[in-house]
Amino acid sequence: MKTGRIGIVVILCGVLLTARESLQAAKLVINADLGKAKISKNIYGHFSEHLGRCIYEGYWVGEDSEIPNTRGIRNDVVQALKKIKVPVLRWPGGCFADEYHWKDGIGPREQRPSMINTHWGGVTENNHFGTHEFLDLCEQIGCEPSICGNVGSGTVEELSDWVEYVTFDGKSPMADLRRENGRDEPWKVKYWGVGNENWGCGGNMRPEYYADLYRRFQTYVRKYSGNKPFKVACGAYADNLRWTEVLMEKVPVRMMQGLSLHYYCGSGEKSRSATKFGEVDWFAQLRRALRMDEHLRRHSVIMDKYDPKKKVALIVDEWGAWHNVEPGTNPAFLYQQNSLRDALVAGVTLNIFNRHCGRVKMANIAQTVNVLQAMILTDGPKMILTPTYHVFDMYKVHQDAKLLPADLECGEYKFEGDEIPALDVSASRDWSGKIHLSICNLNPNKPDKLSCEIRGAKVTGISGTVLTAPAINSHNTFDNPDVVKPKAFNDAMLKGNGFEATLPAKSVVVLEID
Repeated sequence: MKTGRIGIVVILCGVLLTARESLQAAKLVINADLGKAKISKNIYGHFSEHLGRCIYEGYWVGEDSEIPNTRGIRNDVVQALKKIKVPVLRWPGGCFADEYHWKDGIGPREQRPSMINTHWGGVTENNHFGTHEFLDLCEQIGCEPSICGNVGSGTVEELSDWVEYVTFDGKSPMADLRRENGRDEPWKVKYWGVGNENWGCGGNMRPEYYADLYRRFQTYVRKYSGNKPFKVACGAYADNLRWTEVLMEKVPVRMMQGLSLHYYCGSGEKSRSATKFGEVDWFAQLRRALRMDEHLRRHSVIMDKYDPKKKVALIVDEWGAWHNVEPGTNPAFLYQQNSLRDALVAGVTLNIFNRHCGRVKMANIAQTVNVLQAMILTDGPKMILTPTYHVFDMYKVHQDAKLLPADLECGEYKFEGDEIPALDVSASRDWSGKIHLSICNLNPNKPDKLSCEIRGAKVTGISGTVLTAPAINSHNTFDNPDVVKPKAFNDAMLKGNGFEATLPAKSVVVLEID
């Protein structure tokens, strides 16, 4: 009898413990008075390459097109990008940059020589979209340009001439040529990449060889007419730590202001389709997306050794998901759909960049229109916004805000014997004093409760926006463009000097706290 009672008590305790665990909220503490580092707005940058339908049909339709445009650049795309406050746009590549000769892309369009785009489908590039058109695009969007120079197949003179053509306001052969082509005043172009992926498509170089080439090429990226270049050296892919070690050792800090890093988190475990996948693919991709934190930490350790004052920025100028192309499209054009899964990839990656903002000063998602993890998809005159676009729209509140320390204790999202954190967060405080908190619930099967305490600030109000959808593979189409779209979030209420919230499964939530 005594043993039976003990057994009943044990069973009851187990039931109560299980119930308590299921109701236990994740805990978050935000120290609103301890923030120091600023989240550079350029972390929310974008990348557009001469690849598939990114430039042509994406941005450029030509001045004679029936699609509404301004000097050949389609108005709907520009307006959409202005809304999310695109801060910086990288161009012309990518692999295309190291076969691009910029002088072929200036002057009367009908007289510009064509070339073969050898990396992306062997199609003919007519060079109708060149330097003037790109810088016009940036002016229309209201963003800064970032130009990547040709080191793989170009010359020092070619890159030097490009900088002079774009930025010099005096009398010189290149400045005069710019004036002949219709632009009297120079542009202000701060960001200059000196080569792209020179360990691969940019020349298959050893890091020691590229380090010497970089030192030479960057010498001739001159400061003209008050335009002070911010020079970005080609960095590593993912976990190639040796490349970073060699570049930081061989190139003096005074010669580079940025070192790039590229990382694509791939696709699913069993299916690489952008829309036809199961939870195994959802879990695998989010696990790989979270590895961005590891890559940043490991490369930052090396950079800290040679640059403890953090004078050289880590520039993640290519990142994102990479699925199979949509059926029936050119495999070399990298046109893929964009689902709720991609929204979560974007959310956790941007959170990671925010948390590393002491070293990461720019990032450029690949690519803005019609290629890879795009913001926008077009089909002739039609245009739709992707789930990833909506995340960038929701997260724009972090641009140039102060990062706030946020200590999170949460449960795990478990799948087939593996696990990742169920929640991922970042917090910031803007110039007006408002606190913004971005939260991703990675678990597609259940909501999560969050209890947050805010220290160092008085809380008087809370509101929010949520992005979720019925299924993990929900996505927007030209027939149904609003399947995945932000909505007001009303499941947060103030409690003490903080709040409690119930976060929907598979969701991105951004809260504004007064």
